[in-house]
Amino acid sequence: MPRFFVDLPLSAGTELALPAGAARHVQVLRLQPGRHITLFNGLGGQWQASITHMGRSEVSVRIDAHQAVEREPARRVHLALGMPANERMDWLVEKAGELGAASVQPLHTAHSVMRLAAERANKKQQHWQQVAVAACEQCGGNRVPTVHAVQDLNAWLATPPTHAPLRCVLSLAEGSQALASVLATHPGAEVVFLSGPEGGLSPTEDAQARAAGFWPVSLGPRVLRAETAALAALVQALA
Repeated sequence: MPRFFVDLPLSAGTELALPAGAARHVQVLRLQPGRHITLFNGLGGQWQASITHMGRSEVSVRIDAHQAVEREPARRVHLALGMPANERMDWLVEKAGELGAASVQPLHTAHSVMRLAAERANKKQQHWQQVAVAACEQCGGNRVPTVHAVQDLNAWLATPPTHAPLRCVLSLAEGSQALASVLATHPGAEVVFLSGPEGGLSPTEDAQARAAGFWPVSLGPRVLRAETAALAALVQALA
């Protein structure tokens, strides 16, 4: 059954006009009045709905019943990413949404190729948030990961996240511990992963992260691409 995210209050027995994005998708799929669809708003569970009206630019639906369905991981995992170049960030956000990341924090780092500021940064954030929405529509997730505004790594480390008891930095430095071992000592704990772009974090940035309370962890002896490393850490944490 087609699924659509709507950033609106939902309650059984009410009728509403779908937001423009969802309405456009319904029209592209040529769904007709009487067709059943699934809606979710990120506040828990999902709603069955029926299309009641199809106009040129407007689609109306009746909310039928709530389903207390959750497909979220037991552990909340947040990714803080030195942004990879080109379209790799889009791909990374999409896959993080499919796998069940709780949030994504894009970062400028010393080795970052992609540099965003002002209006372009805002547009990219909005674009990535829509990528995350589409990933959840596809995979069945009912909680859309938040894609935060782009920040410089130094500024982000100056106000480190306090909601996660476990903070890890993916590091190739001597003395880093195997990620699996660190996760095993914190079963179920909420975790933030900090990882670098192509070329990784600089030695100075790695040291700054450690000084800010991040645990240096390793994914093994192989050098992984930036997007591969972040997703490999996410998968291990969610296993």
